[in-house]
Amino acid sequence: MISLNIEKTFGFISKEKVSAYDAEVKAAQEMLEKGTGKGNDFLGWLHLPSFISKEHLAELNATAKVLRDNCEVVIIAGIGGSYLGARAVIEALSNSFTWLQDKKTAPVMIYAGHNISEDYLYELTEYLKDKKFGVINISKSGTTTETALAFRLLKKQCEDQRGKETAKQVIVAVTDAKKGAARVTADKEGYKTFIIPDNVGGRFSVLTPVGLLPIAVAGFDIEQLVAGAADMEKACGADVPFAENPAAIYAATRNELYRSGKKIEILVNFCPKLHYVSEWWKQLYGESEGKDNKGIFPASVDFSTDLHSMGQWIQEGERSIFETVISLDKVDHKLEVPFDEANLDGLNFLAGKRVDEVNKMAELGTQLAHVDGGVPNMRIVLPSLNEYNIGGLLYFFEKACGISGYLLGVNPFNQPGVEAYKKNMFALLDKPGYEEESKAIRAKL
Repeated sequence: MISLNIEKTFGFISKEKVSAYDAEVKAAQEMLEKGTGKGNDFLGWLHLPSFISKEHLAELNATAKVLRDNCEVVIIAGIGGSYLGARAVIEALSNSFTWLQDKKTAPVMIYAGHNISEDYLYELTEYLKDKKFGVINISKSGTTTETALAFRLLKKQCEDQRGKETAKQVIVAVTDAKKGAARVTADKEGYKTFIIPDNVGGRFSVLTPVGLLPIAVAGFDIEQLVAGAADMEKACGADVPFAENPAAIYAATRNELYRSGKKIEILVNFCPKLHYVSEWWKQLYGESEGKDNKGIFPASVDFSTDLHSMGQWIQEGERSIFETVISLDKVDHKLEVPFDEANLDGLNFLAGKRVDEVNKMAELGTQLAHVDGGVPNMRIVLPSLNEYNIGGLLYFFEKACGISGYLLGVNPFNQPGVEAYKKNMFALLDKPGYEEESKAIRAKL
């Protein structure tokens, strides 16, 4: 299970001030448990891990097997929370170069519906022309422009290439139980469907079929993923004392840093497989807390790569930032630095050392340098990259986000600002029903 260390923040905030959040955190936890806070109709994620049944997981695995057995490629069509959680887990657990290998144990996983780039979609459809592919269409409404547009293209291509009857077997809809365009299409075409619970928002949906089905298709153990999340649910429960509750401590510490003037949180990793965990985290916290003209801005970097680009700013730029480092304790493979007779690169002092030791010293050296440079640091230790630990990490961040949003005084479970760009886009595209908005926006132009 993950562990949290906040010692490197105490030169900037006091341990006593963090501990003083106990009462505030307890109140936030009670609002979550009793459903008395803002957004209480979207709390279905809170105890989701412990309520997922073996039968539900078996059904997901059975559908995943159909896709795995009949597809060379599976496209996950979704945007935001409809794909980021699945992608975070899949990329964290995958071999970095599996997609280059001739023999694959699982379909190639590709993502669409998260942009409106014509080149991206054209190149995707060209790539799929000689492939047996399937689609997981993830959309509660079925009318989200990016996803609906991609699915329209993919549905037609799949039917044209594989025939309508075969296409029905390899297109799965993850959508609303009763309503919406995606539900109507799925019922009409006879697709296998899974339900997105009404009380779980997109960014909290990774442990619903939204995330679990694609993860299972990619060949990973969703039982272990859920088990890790369920154990973290207990570890972060409302009955766990503040001093022993990692989600409570993380939420309190980041809010105290925010109140002391640290407005930007940078999530750091030293393992490139965690890149999309950071992308998922940015949506989770950005969409949950960025309201009422307040909220910590979530950013991320991949070290040591970004030490050669963003490192200068982090070391000596405006002191409005703090870092949260996800530290990987054990790696899966062993690789030692070889001895070189010429030693032209001057690296013989590393000969015989494991590459991971070099990486860990880069991590420690960076932390010490950044703290000395005025950047508070928290450290989350992930024992290893497996389904159990990733499940725990995801739930930890979700629970801390709910607490943190209430500490901030916002509704962590809505996203009213997301609709602004859509209204402008629809008006500019002359969507029926947006005539007045179209006139108004064109007058501005």
